[in-house]
Amino acid sequence: MNLHVPQTEEARAEAMNLMGVKNNLLTPKSGEPIIAATQDFITGSFLISGKDSFYDRATFTQLLSMMSDANIHFDIPPPAIFKPCFMWTGKQLFSLLIKPNKNSKVIINLDAKCKTFVAPSPGQPNEMSPNDGFVIIRNSQILAGVMDKSLLGDGKKHSVFYTILRDYGAHEAAQAMNRMAKLCARFLGNRGFSIGINDVTPSTELKVTKEELVEMAYKKCDELIELYKSGKLETQPGCNEEQTLEAKIGGLLSKVREEVGEVCIRKLEKSNAPLIMATCGSKGSTLNVSQMVAVVGQQIISGHRVPDGFQDRSLPHFLKNSKTPQSKGFVRNSFFSGLSPPEFLFHAISGREGLVDTAVKTAETGYTSRRLMKSMEDLCSQYDNTVRNSSNGVVQFNYGGDGLDPYDMEGDAKPVNFNRTWDHAFYITLNHDDRGLYPFEIEKITDDTLTPLSKRLIRLDNYGVPVAPEDDDKIENIDRHDGERAFYESVKEYILKKNDALIKLRKQKGLEAYDHEMDFLMQLDNNDPANEIAVKQLYKISEPMLNKFLELCITKYSKARVEPGTAVGAIGAHSIGEPGTQMTLKTFHFAGVASMNVTLGVPRIKEIINASKVISTPIINAVLVNDDDERAARVVKGRIEKTLLEDVAYYIEDVYKENHAYLQVKVDLSTIDKLQLELNINQIATAIVNAPKLKISRGDVSIAGKNRIQVLIGEIGGESVKPSRSSTSKEAAAMINRDPEEKERLEKTSLFFRMQQLKRVLTKVVVKGLPDISRAVINVRDDGKKELLVEGYGLRSVMATDGVVSSKTKTNHVLEVFDVLGIEAARSSIINEIDYTMGSHGMAVDPRHIQLLGDVMTYKGEILGITRFGLAKMRDSVLQLASFEKTTDHLFDAAFYMKTDLVEGVSERIILGQTMSIGTGAFKLATKNRVHKKALLQTPSLFESLCEGTIPPISVK
Repeated sequence: MNLHVPQTEEARAEAMNLMGVKNNLLTPKSGEPIIAATQDFITGSFLISGKDSFYDRATFTQLLSMMSDANIHFDIPPPAIFKPCFMWTGKQLFSLLIKPNKNSKVIINLDAKCKTFVAPSPGQPNEMSPNDGFVIIRNSQILAGVMDKSLLGDGKKHSVFYTILRDYGAHEAAQAMNRMAKLCARFLGNRGFSIGINDVTPSTELKVTKEELVEMAYKKCDELIELYKSGKLETQPGCNEEQTLEAKIGGLLSKVREEVGEVCIRKLEKSNAPLIMATCGSKGSTLNVSQMVAVVGQQIISGHRVPDGFQDRSLPHFLKNSKTPQSKGFVRNSFFSGLSPPEFLFHAISGREGLVDTAVKTAETGYTSRRLMKSMEDLCSQYDNTVRNSSNGVVQFNYGGDGLDPYDMEGDAKPVNFNRTWDHAFYITLNHDDRGLYPFEIEKITDDTLTPLSKRLIRLDNYGVPVAPEDDDKIENIDRHDGERAFYESVKEYILKKNDALIKLRKQKGLEAYDHEMDFLMQLDNNDPANEIAVKQLYKISEPMLNKFLELCITKYSKARVEPGTAVGAIGAHSIGEPGTQMTLKTFHFAGVASMNVTLGVPRIKEIINASKVISTPIINAVLVNDDDERAARVVKGRIEKTLLEDVAYYIEDVYKENHAYLQVKVDLSTIDKLQLELNINQIATAIVNAPKLKISRGDVSIAGKNRIQVLIGEIGGESVKPSRSSTSKEAAAMINRDPEEKERLEKTSLFFRMQQLKRVLTKVVVKGLPDISRAVINVRDDGKKELLVEGYGLRSVMATDGVVSSKTKTNHVLEVFDVLGIEAARSSIINEIDYTMGSHGMAVDPRHIQLLGDVMTYKGEILGITRFGLAKMRDSVLQLASFEKTTDHLFDAAFYMKTDLVEGVSERIILGQTMSIGTGAFKLATKNRVHKKALLQTPSLFESLCEGTIPPISVK
């Protein structure tokens, strides 16, 4: 292990500020806390703060001393229970943990759902949750709810520590974390928390219920298999019978596991250790508990049930072609009762897949992260707010579109969480003597505060001339202050929304709305004072509160700006690469329909950033003009999906007459009608003529009757045999010339073979639809609207199809979006696809990082993949390209063409041991030289004169 010791004061200061734990409580990936309570700390907090934990004075003070090493003064609140003896609650203990005494400045206000929140009966407020699952903190007093993972754990923006950190700084948050850790570790050490075999022993009642549920599911599966064998199973859209059977059985079996799990969780008592851990989120889930106690469930291998390992069956223990749950990997035992040998094997197969997946994924994500970092390492925010690379090329004019730092985002990628700030402002300025403002006053104060801020941001056009107010919304007048203007607008909107609620309440109570000053001046004193008091108590917005709210919003916004010199590129690359390590590798997600799989996870991220020409599941999402009618959707589907001749023909037969031969195709007109294809017999004939590679001329195809097409195959004896090159055919040609009978026989056989070959090929002629599309499926969305999911390439032709709304049609293939719609569309497509992939894995990544990646891939005007080819087009630096891949090639080329390297970027500077130009190296320092000219002359040496003769004089040659 190497120990790196900073050698200078400057290095020491930098290390303390950049690497100190207190400065890294949040992640710049999304601004969530990453240093927070885990495991035992969460369990301890959950047990302490439960509804049924009461402590007498001795225990209470003992716990307070544990929390603080007995060196902090605590203001002990009045007990919650006075008779028969004084008792304090765990919630009071936690309130003291947040704010120990009156000298502490920490006052937080918070409303948050716990990890397991059971909604109260309708009409009741959230805090009446039957399982105490909603936390309310008012002025640092915990009034309801328990402390669990959602309040103390990482990755939550409504956690107690995050709130303290945002409102009072890292020091206070770290102290609160320390108190919590000491308290829980010591408390749990005294109380003990262990898990034994009796925690996972099922009751007799549970066993019976489980057997009943599993048997019922087996019976339903047998019925489905019977239907499948007799061919009566109704297929789902876009699936064949086997896929439908698998989907239905899969649904049944996963449902039975969920049902048994629910029963199992209900039957366990509250003190059950695994259940406590699952409830408070410290380890495991209810699924793990139910697998130990009740049933393990279906084993999944790469998204399907266990495949056949032997001939037509998974193991020799089962019948051939068996589709029953037990033969396909359903484990009906629990881990407590023990698995049978076949079940054990299936479980082991499924477990092995997870291990292999992890090993493969590590290499994939590692390489992806390296490529991202290499292509974005030198991006840096400048002093003029732009984001540029080391050779001064502009990648973004304003980082993330609004110049804010993801590290400081409180809400959902927004700098202020308005709801929490509003409540906080209300409670810290609460004074019952303050008058509630009238709606028109609220509007006036808001405008007086925000309008000057917006006014000072003058909008200039490209010539530097201020823009007339009516032209503000024109797209060519967008400027870099739009983000800030939008923020002030959003603050105003939020306050006006609160104002509307106040107006509504006043009208309910029969008071004047007073939403204009004139109304107030006109009508004095005809309102009922009792109702005024009621409104004041229900919905008071006082002047100090409003001012405090505005002040908090503006302060937080100004603090959230990104600092010049920030290595936004490196942070962005890391924020996109790091979640990849937590994604599963093989992930499919059903895009609405069971048959439409969309690739997700690591392979999808890889496809997007490589800018691959061929992707694994290209899907075009076509929005229909008439999205209510199933028939209209079918018609459009018929126009898009390719229909082959074999789908609409009864038969194709070969007919030989004495002087000619032809193929006769009988077309099934009723099928065409049922499928609602807009096809007639002439179009089919034209399709046969136009088919590539067949070379059938227009004259050879004729239509006979209503539904027959005849394809003529040259007259017998009319077609000359082409002379060919090989020696055997030369012999044959010589033989034909000698023997006329042989000639006739050969012509006949060649005709026969041509007929057979044509008969085979004709079936595959595309008579309708787009040839690059494999299939289209009608998908019914959640709101009942129909849309088409088209599998394959060809965005332009789908957009041009009648019945499709071209402006709303999109595809997940980035390069195709670029070809059809241009570079801006491609950029937003890259951003949306990465965002969708991250979102479907539950990863929170700030959109600013993804936007930066989208800009890096598209700012040159074409899509550059993040590979060695794309990187070579982005960068001119020889050393940087050499430090990435193909080192010798780059160095030889550079030497041969005598290239120069300006040594501007990060890699080059590190190679040459220079300071890089980002972060603290982003600026140069110029200073006046105040040294006197004489001071720069060489000082005469003192003892030189004494050495004359002993040292030979220096001779200048």
